[in-house]
Amino acid sequence: MEHFISNLKTQFKQGGILIQLIYINVLIFLLASILKVIGTLLGFGSEINHILEYFYLPSNLQTFIFRPWTLITYMFFHQDILHILFNMLWLYWFGTIFKAHFNPRTLGGLYFLGGIFGGIIFLISYNVFPYFEAARYSSTLIGASASVLAIVVATAFRLPNLNLQFFLLGTIKLKWVALVIVLLDLISITSDNAGGHIAHLGGALAGYIFSLNWRSGKDITSYINKIIDQIVNLFKPKNRLKVKVNRRSPLETDQEYRNRKKNAQDEINAILDKVKKSGYQSLSDPEKRRLFEESKKN
Repeated sequence: MEHFISNLKTQFKQGGILIQLIYINVLIFLLASILKVIGTLLGFGSEINHILEYFYLPSNLQTFIFRPWTLITYMFFHQDILHILFNMLWLYWFGTIFKAHFNPRTLGGLYFLGGIFGGIIFLISYNVFPYFEAARYSSTLIGASASVLAIVVATAFRLPNLNLQFFLLGTIKLKWVALVIVLLDLISITSDNAGGHIAHLGGALAGYIFSLNWRSGKDITSYINKIIDQIVNLFKPKNRLKVKVNRRSPLETDQEYRNRKKNAQDEINAILDKVKKSGYQSLSDPEKRRLFEESKKN
């Protein structure tokens, strides 16, 4: 058992943001499901459900004001095994393609951006349209679908003619897959799962806006990634005894130091431009190592 847990920890640390997101979603689902089962067996299942609702995004604005964290937490909770299974499969499939053609660090930021957009569109819709008035005070939103759809749409704009192989359907271009998904969500916003479909459209909008900015050389997820890094650093073990090493040689002049730093930054910028134009897979092994070494410094 210890060996199994140790392997999971190693895979989590080395798997990158995509695997980490999947692991976090699955772990939260398992913990929530176990709590529900224990609560039901012991006769306080309703109390457990009530506690878990503090992590779901409520449709009522008055409730949301006192639970603002739910705009983030809702995207890591799922209703049942099929719900999380399909979301994680889509996240893995399209996340893998996304990582190969964008800066891999961007995946985590877009996951959160898509979820936030989906949550906001859900809140606005349920508090603006009269159709949702009856369900406004009792509906909640959970699931990573909006986050996943942001990644799907962003990937479709990057690689519209990428051929995907589907069982029984054959080969379909990625742009048509994304378009069909968005259209199905659009015509389903008055269905039983109206909130979910509305959130999907919000996620798709986030993916579209991300793509437009990426084409113009802007990464709108950079601020989100900085926040994620700061939060992660809070939980990293810190060495109390630190030795600060001055990397600048005592024989190096001020001008030489500035030139060296500028050349190093120009090298990184050139690698990132290459990733934007041709994808991560176009980098040579030395370029990948250089980018990895630089990411560890930030």
